[in-house]
Amino acid sequence: MLKDITIGQYFPGQSILHEMDPRMKIVLTTVYIIMLFAASNPLGLCVSIPFLVLAYGVSRIPAVMILRSLKPVLPIIIFTSLLNMFFIDGQVLWQLGFLKITLQGLTTAIVMSIRILFLIAGTSLLTYTTSPIALTDGIERLFSPLKRLKLPVHELAMMMTIALRFIPTLVEETDKIMSAQKARGADMESGGLTRRAKALIPILIPLFVSAFRRADELALAMECRCYRGGEGRTRMKQLKIHSRDIFCAIFVGVCFAAVIAINLWAPVVLTMR
Repeated sequence: MLKDITIGQYFPGQSILHEMDPRMKIVLTTVYIIMLFAASNPLGLCVSIPFLVLAYGVSRIPAVMILRSLKPVLPIIIFTSLLNMFFIDGQVLWQLGFLKITLQGLTTAIVMSIRILFLIAGTSLLTYTTSPIALTDGIERLFSPLKRLKLPVHELAMMMTIALRFIPTLVEETDKIMSAQKARGADMESGGLTRRAKALIPILIPLFVSAFRRADELALAMECRCYRGGEGRTRMKQLKIHSRDIFCAIFVGVCFAAVIAINLWAPVVLTMR
């Protein structure tokens, strides 16, 4: 299960999405998230299907990576869907004792499941196609107006990117520690909840030690390279908006407009029926 967590990983490539301006990718990802939550019915959410298929097709990210990124959240999606189906009142479709499935609950469960799946798949595309350095530059440039308020924008962007990049590193380290503990005879899968929680102690302690050691090594490496923050720093690659960025922004805008139109059109059609 730990190996299926792909958040924060970057896959080098030469696609249009890889070469897009990181500022535009961050903005369009934010618009995409708003679009998902703005859709109030399954039909509106279905607009995201061709959008994601086209985006992943252009980025040339393997389909197996999409499935790996969705696998860890499947238990949460199933649990949330069951709660929505059985505990939302409305038109009863099926009932067995105190358990009942309503039309409103089923609709809510479908909408929530699609929304979570598309949210994970869509936002993961940002880290898949953006290197940590480009992501840091994009965040810093977007929040550069906050420098007038004396906020350390560069340092905040650097911390956010490092934290995101450390996720796959810590996941890999956790998997190695668990394998080492199992090789020594540790049992982490049998027993009750309390026993399983106690079995995690031999994993958490070396994981914390390893995390602090890696953080110290990173700080030492940055100090050896004379890193002193963002003041006076220059960049080898200057960020520029190209025609491909504008084209992608127009495409996302069309999808967002389609979701809004469906939200306005669907209630009118249902009322006419």
